Amino acid sequence: MYSKQITIQNRSGLHARPAADFVSQAGKFKAKIGVQRAGEDVVADGKSIIMLLAMGLAQGEEVILSADGEDEKEAVEALAEVLANCRT
Repeated sequence: MYSKQITIQNRSGLHARPAADFVSQAGKFKAKIGVQRAGEDVVADGKSIIMLLAMGLAQGEEVILSADGEDEKEAVEALAEVLANCRT
């Protein structure tokens, strides 16, 4: 398993458009993708837009991206880029 902690930068948080971009990118990887709010135990399926939107992640929140599988490192790094670059 590979994981990385990041901060949500988008002013509107992880709303529909960036969540859709995230899920689209996550679907390109074979690894199981997880997203969790730092300090909490609940891990959302990173390939499910419903689960991501239900988290209600806001700007400034710390999240842990994790992946488990053959392309885990590539998945986490690519998804961290998606979250870092979403501005709308």
